Amino acid sequence: MTGFLFIKSLDEMPLRNHFYRYLDIKQYIKSGCFTIMKIYTKGGDSGMTGLQGGKRVSKSSRRIAAYGSLDEANAIIGMAIATGTYEQIQTILNRIQNDLFILGADMSNPDLTIKTNRITTEMITSLEHNIDEIDKTLPPLTNFILPGGTVAGSILHVARAVVRRAETHMAHMLGDMNPLCLVYVNRLSDLLFVLARASNVGKTESIWRP
Repeated sequence: MTGFLFIKSLDEMPLRNHFYRYLDIKQYIKSGCFTIMKIYTKGGDSGMTGLQGGKRVSKSSRRIAAYGSLDEANAIIGMAIATGTYEQIQTILNRIQNDLFILGADMSNPDLTIKTNRITTEMITSLEHNIDEIDKTLPPLTNFILPGGTVAGSILHVARAVVRRAETHMAHMLGDMNPLCLVYVNRLSDLLFVLARASNVGKTESIWRP
């Protein structure tokens, strides 16, 4: 039989949002506690969803809105990759997509004593390195530029804006999450801006004219 490999029941899995389940699947594979699971569970039909540890929260909460926006940004980044943009940019975007799964898992776990699947300073440093290396290859910015350009560049500008939205939700959660999450998304939006410009190399950038 082919299909997605998931656990037998939601009660056996501490992380109920299926977008992030793969992060903990290895320990369940080792224990033999897995099977094919239906896509829909009906667990969120009442407008509530589960965090790691079993706590139920409203889908309208800031936490859920934040990693919902991160999910959206990840899908948009996938669109940028699908355009066939430069190989170096695709490599960076692939790593960001994986990072966003970790970030979503981090956001869904309110128990900060648990250290697995957390954003780290090394991940932030990697973003900063990418920004510095790519930015020095681009023409200096002397004006604000308008989002647009190539298809890949335009899509990356959309991803950047969605990450900014996630950051806004996360700013309401200071003290209730890993503080490195907020630093990561701040750097990520900057990197996506630089990657959008890099995707538009060879195309004249539209300047904001007040």
